[in-house]
Amino acid sequence: MSTSETGPRQTGPTAAQALNRALRDALAADPRVLLLGEDIGALGGVFRVTDGLAARFGPDRCVDTPLAEAGIVGFALGMAMYGLRPVVELQFDAFAYPALEQIVSHVAKMGNRTAGAVRLPMVIRIPYGGGIGAVEHHSDSSEAYYAHTAGLKVLTPSTVGDMYSMLRAAIEDPDPVIFFEPKRLYWSRETISLPVRTEPIGRAVIRRPGRDVTLVAYGPTVPLAMTAATAAVERGWSVEVIDLRSLVPLDDETVMASVRRTGRCVVVHEAQGFAGVGAEIVARVQERCFHCLAAPVLRVTGFDVPYPAPRLERHHLPDVTRVLAAFDRLQWEDTPDTRWLTAAPPTAAPAVAVAPPLAAQRPAAELPHARTATDAAVTAR
Repeated sequence: MSTSETGPRQTGPTAAQALNRALRDALAADPRVLLLGEDIGALGGVFRVTDGLAARFGPDRCVDTPLAEAGIVGFALGMAMYGLRPVVELQFDAFAYPALEQIVSHVAKMGNRTAGAVRLPMVIRIPYGGGIGAVEHHSDSSEAYYAHTAGLKVLTPSTVGDMYSMLRAAIEDPDPVIFFEPKRLYWSRETISLPVRTEPIGRAVIRRPGRDVTLVAYGPTVPLAMTAATAAVERGWSVEVIDLRSLVPLDDETVMASVRRTGRCVVVHEAQGFAGVGAEIVARVQERCFHCLAAPVLRVTGFDVPYPAPRLERHHLPDVTRVLAAFDRLQWEDTPDTRWLTAAPPTAAPAVAVAPPLAAQRPAAELPHARTATDAAVTAR
């Protein structure tokens, strides 16, 4: 990531160090917590997030596994069923796909399948996203697959403080959590003292207040959103930046309150646009804030193609220029009609007599092929 997107150089822990501290503190606080993953022991993980943990807590609690993602998740699932709190690392975003059957068919459904009798307190950590010059299978933004799977919580922090706090909260949660870690932010720093606790799971945060347009981002695109908001000032736009932090559960209240204030909304994420998380956010904003909008809700996303080669990824990923171009399309000559927000509620309309449905007017016997009252009602429709 460029310096322009990360802002001034800061001192303090990196995001990777915050995650390492969160894992270390969780292991020390609860003997039921253990780590599983490829190369997480002596090597400390590809991104060194588990560096030093095997030496401190031993190989039984920081388990180097074979290269078998489905087996890793299935093994962790069994551990969680018996009361342990496994934290799985799936080394790269696209490496997780072999484990999808375990995650979708069993991890996500076990609580519902057993009417809540069996809970699965487990975390699956997935480094995700582009911006590091990696080849395919190392740069996917696969969050939509998991957000669409009922039974999972899906988190993606963007700040050093949230890296620590949200991972601790995920490990303490009684249900399965998919924890997406933006790879390009591993080396970002924040002047902060650890440990720290930030907002809870399911709560979005306004990273920058504004009055003209709401810019919704999460994970790796939050620094981009902040940079774009700064650049927008030169064009006379005051941009409010919302960091979702949690995709499931989604904080509708914070997003909708912001859009009702600004009247305009843009959503930015790295993943492809079609059927992405942004599409769901756009739909929810349109449904809940329609009368407050001065312009269509827009998206700035990756293109609908497989992740490109490293030399082309800068063309694929959203950037400040594309975000500002979206702002340009927000019909600034129009203003939202917000009179309904302060208008007095309408008086109740007088009751109107409604004719009974056809099934109630005709005996069941007179309706063709009707054997029961239910059949009659269906036939009548």
